[in-house]
Amino acid sequence: MPSLKEIRARIKSVQTTQQTTRAMKMVAASKLRRAQDNMIQFRPYAAKLRTLLDNLAASAEGQLSSPYAEPRSADGTVLLVLVTSNRGLCGAFNANVLKRFMLDVLGKYAEKRAAGKLKVLCVGKRGYDFVQRRGLQTVGENHDVFAGISFDKVNAVASEVMDGFTEGHWDEVVLYYNSFKNVATTIPVAEKMLPVVVEPHAEEPVAQAVDYIFEPAKEEMLVALIPDILRSQFYRVCLESNAAEQGARMIAMDNATENAQELIDKLKLIFNKARQASITKEILEIVSGAEALSGK
Repeated sequence: MPSLKEIRARIKSVQTTQQTTRAMKMVAASKLRRAQDNMIQFRPYAAKLRTLLDNLAASAEGQLSSPYAEPRSADGTVLLVLVTSNRGLCGAFNANVLKRFMLDVLGKYAEKRAAGKLKVLCVGKRGYDFVQRRGLQTVGENHDVFAGISFDKVNAVASEVMDGFTEGHWDEVVLYYNSFKNVATTIPVAEKMLPVVVEPHAEEPVAQAVDYIFEPAKEEMLVALIPDILRSQFYRVCLESNAAEQGARMIAMDNATENAQELIDKLKLIFNKARQASITKEILEIVSGAEALSGK
């Protein structure tokens, strides 16, 4: 059994760790509120932009004359955009999206990987380190947009992805990220970004049947609208991932704080038992000594 000094030192160490996890939980909760507010405010805007695109495409009979909507060869290069966090201590947040990512890399895109036609763009240090260890071909360095996330930072990465598509560096773009459902639940998602595929809304047949007069023309509106929609889509993905990360970190730190308290309680019980055994031993030694002296 460890000595009383060792047990006391361990209790103090766990208490220090508990204070750290409690502070990290409070910080994550504060960041989660802001991240969740930003995400919730942006979701309707992104959804309306997509609805507008679908309605315009339906009125134009699905003819999109945009470089972002051009169909490409199935044998072309695929770019996988992996969105993770920069730091750990957020439970299974990164593990879930990385598992979803590797399922497609080893399955759906196994042939393209073998042919050298699979590239990965990482948003977040954890994903970049993961990809580097597995020898996957990356595009540039780690893109850090979560240290003070803003539309300008995300737009720079989105523009790099979109320019690479129009210049023919890759023929398909797929986003991998954690979608925010609630504080305790995140869903790993694989979402196609490019080329743009428009599916008219079947639930709005009356609105789509109306013959509007467009100024400027439908085709010009579509050409101008698609890049904005792609950038808003990428920004929404980053906002979703940021909110999901803070929620996962808050839950993880809360669990760590509770686990530390349970460990402290167990160590205190062991300490009390050891102290009681030490006192009992000392009493027995005193009694034995007294009896030995009285026997003389």
